[in-house]
Amino acid sequence: MLEQKNDNLHEAEGLEGMATENMPTETENTVTSLEDSIAIDSEEEASKDEILHLQDYTNWSMEQLVEELEKIATLSDVTTAKEPIEEVKRNFLTKFNELLDEKKAAFYAENVDENATFSYDFPLKNRFDAAMNGIRNKRNEVLKNQQNKLKQNLADRETIIEELRHIFDSDSRILDMLKKVNELRERWKTIGPIPRDKYNHVWNNYHFHIERFYDYLHLDKEARDQDFKNNLEQKQRIIERVEVLVDEADVPKAFKELQRLHRVWKEDIGPVSKEHREDIWNRFSELTKQIHDKREQLFEKFREKETENLVKKKEIIQNLSTVVAEPIENHNQWQGQIKKVEELRAEFLKAGKVPLENVDEVWNEFKKVLRDFNASKNNFYKNLKNEQNDNLTKKLALIEQANQLKDTEDFANATAVFQKIQEDWKAIGHVPRKFSDELWKNFKDACNHYFDRYHAYKKEANKVVDEVYEQKKAYLEGLKSFELTGDHKTDLDGIKKHIESWKTLGKVSEQKRHIDRKFNKILDVLFEKLSMSKKDSEMMRFSNHLENLKGSDDKRKLENEHIFINRKIDEIQNDLFQLENNIQFISSSKANNPLIKEVEKSIEKLREDLKIWKDKQKQIRILKDA
Repeated sequence: MLEQKNDNLHEAEGLEGMATENMPTETENTVTSLEDSIAIDSEEEASKDEILHLQDYTNWSMEQLVEELEKIATLSDVTTAKEPIEEVKRNFLTKFNELLDEKKAAFYAENVDENATFSYDFPLKNRFDAAMNGIRNKRNEVLKNQQNKLKQNLADRETIIEELRHIFDSDSRILDMLKKVNELRERWKTIGPIPRDKYNHVWNNYHFHIERFYDYLHLDKEARDQDFKNNLEQKQRIIERVEVLVDEADVPKAFKELQRLHRVWKEDIGPVSKEHREDIWNRFSELTKQIHDKREQLFEKFREKETENLVKKKEIIQNLSTVVAEPIENHNQWQGQIKKVEELRAEFLKAGKVPLENVDEVWNEFKKVLRDFNASKNNFYKNLKNEQNDNLTKKLALIEQANQLKDTEDFANATAVFQKIQEDWKAIGHVPRKFSDELWKNFKDACNHYFDRYHAYKKEANKVVDEVYEQKKAYLEGLKSFELTGDHKTDLDGIKKHIESWKTLGKVSEQKRHIDRKFNKILDVLFEKLSMSKKDSEMMRFSNHLENLKGSDDKRKLENEHIFINRKIDEIQNDLFQLENNIQFISSSKANNPLIKEVEKSIEKLREDLKIWKDKQKQIRILKDA
């Protein structure tokens, strides 16, 4: 018997580690895939009530995200929340970086100090960092303990396999061997997970030695058959349960339970008789394949949806790129673009998951477009800051000029200057916001101070000119009684005396200058009655006209009169040149030719007019230079 036992052992040891069932390739691949997932779950198993399920954190505030992270940090095993941690982290940092970009742009837009360094203290970021550090430390500790535990469990299982390997080395009774094997099986069940890469190999070895014990030892037939029967009944109940799971609507739930049943099938239940072994395994494997196929179909739908999300996100990125490429020239346009980008960003984050292999690619493209946009925005506001600093310098200069003039008594000149200062102020663009209100107040105060004084001056001056107007009205009334004596010199002296008296009365307002025109008309009539020469009469009128211009607050009127005289002189000289040129062509005609006489008469008149206008030019120059 011992010889037979040893032969069987040598044969069995050559088969150790090989699969115990022959399955069709497709089914075999399905079961292998399932077992791989069991191995992964086995290594990563944790308390189910501590698993934190993934949520949609897109629209959560930064406060809510930090609170969620702090909640995760309290878990005893933070490795159960890997996906939630990454999603919370990604959403928080996205929102924080956008906030940081806004604060940085506002800082450089308003700060005039080129050497100023941007810094921003955000208490929520400190809480976020503290929570992440806590999670990181806990995760490292958990992983370290898990690895140690996995190694110990592996060593314990390998010890059991080694004991099974040598179960036949003693001459113990069969019943004692059976008792020992059952003890080893119970110990096996109590040992926790092992490293995933060792799972299938270790289990195959264990299963191989258990089956070897039943197959190659001549056990008590009744005891062996009873054990086979019990194992068969347990595996049949598992198959019945799996048959129900095939029709389960919640496929992930069904697959999860299938994984548990596979673990029970492998680790908790012993072998069945050879006559049933292949059939029952094939049935179990076929049902496994059906659930696995349903799961794959569900995953395919998920993958299709993820592919649709990928296309949608790429379209959003393209739209973002188009928006970023649009030329922006002012603050209002930038505010519009910022709103567009924010809407597209929100749309991108709500678009859902993409295939795992495309996550990094799409996210990096998305962040690059946003970085390009923020870089352009920051560059604009940096240049805007420089421009606003220049505007600040210009406005400060205008304020200084206004303050220097606000107490002047030279209202005639200062008013025009203040009007120009106000126009220049309007033409200058924005200044840094923190200086805007104070600058405007200082400028407005200086202008108001001057114009309050100017209006008070004008009010007082109007009282005087109103008195002058009444005096001139009375003077015109008295002038009606003035009559010429017939003596040219006496009458001319009398007219000149009236002119001087009129001047001494002073000026009237622009609205009442008609009274001066009435006086001039009276002079015109008197000059005509005196039969004065054209030149004398014209020059006396012009002299009086200049006095009126001199008294006007509008300096442009005197300048316009000068321009008018210069043009008139040019016009007369051109006409004179043309007539003198024409007469040369008809000089051979008879002296009494009517045409020649008419031209000579016109030439003479133009020469007289030219002399009068040049005298006027001389007078106005003297007046301007005075």
